[in-house]
Amino acid sequence: MRLQVLIVKVSSLGDVVHNMPVVQDIVRHHPDAQIDWVVEEGFVDLVKLVRGVRRVIPFALRRWRKQPLAARTWQEIGAFRRALRETPYDYVIDTQGLIKTGWIARTARGAVWGLGNRTEGASYEWPVRYLYRHTVRIEPHTHVVTRSRLLVAEAMGFKVTDEIDFGIATERADHSQCPDYPYAVFVHATSRDDKTWPEDDWIALGRDLASQGLRIVLPWGSAAEREVSLRLATALGDDAWVPPKMNLSQVVGLIDRGAITVGVDTGLVHIAAALNRPTIELYNFSTAWRTGGFWSPRIVNLGDAAHKPTLAQVRDAVRQLAPSLRPVPSGDGAPREDRSA
Repeated sequence: MRLQVLIVKVSSLGDVVHNMPVVQDIVRHHPDAQIDWVVEEGFVDLVKLVRGVRRVIPFALRRWRKQPLAARTWQEIGAFRRALRETPYDYVIDTQGLIKTGWIARTARGAVWGLGNRTEGASYEWPVRYLYRHTVRIEPHTHVVTRSRLLVAEAMGFKVTDEIDFGIATERADHSQCPDYPYAVFVHATSRDDKTWPEDDWIALGRDLASQGLRIVLPWGSAAEREVSLRLATALGDDAWVPPKMNLSQVVGLIDRGAITVGVDTGLVHIAAALNRPTIELYNFSTAWRTGGFWSPRIVNLGDAAHKPTLAQVRDAVRQLAPSLRPVPSGDGAPREDRSA
């Protein structure tokens, strides 16, 4: 019989991306394994792109909390619980370590594995250990990708290899928002003001890349982020484009065909690194060792708490990555350029 595995990692975007290699690790050792994944409903389309995932089970806690007494909420919770218990799993592995994810894992049918301790910089709620049947202790100073891989490997009895494969099937992504000219993706948007990079530096870098034949694409997620994209586009003129709001499948397609992605420490930049595309990650905190891409020479991490990334450093990184920049394949035509998207 095929091995049945349930992975529980519900959020956030960067954490979901960093969890993807565990699926490829499992498939590498158990090619016939049936792997299901519980994730927040907003990330379902992204997880569906991961090779080896049979079924994605949506978790809608954020929405359920807004209407806790509504009949529809309880109907959806009931359907969610039934989905969790539909399959008898050989392994139920919570790679997140929160009370809510421990509850999800415990609700499923199968022996539950989870983290036995907190690692540096990670969210971990220690009472969750009492919801697990088995725990795995991880060296505290461990990268988030490695932490999940070690947990799953220990649970399932295999060794972690040096190969890190995120398994994102880019051919299944939505490329409808990809321009048909060479472009760079600037990810300036972040939910935290202390993670931003100066707008003047974005503009100067955009002009540099434009002089090299690349136009600048400025994706956004919120109204405030859109305003920043529009300001940058106005400064860069015809060398920049603000696309309409995109879903995650479209973001994967956009980054996949871009020549380079430059961005702050946020989920979209982690997608770029996961795709092994030329990526420059900008850090204002000393966390690159924990979340930055280390699996490819195409990824450059800059900055820490004491030394914010400078324009000069980013320019040097662009020169370093220049041999990796490839022309963009022709698409079905560029999307309509509209800076008021």
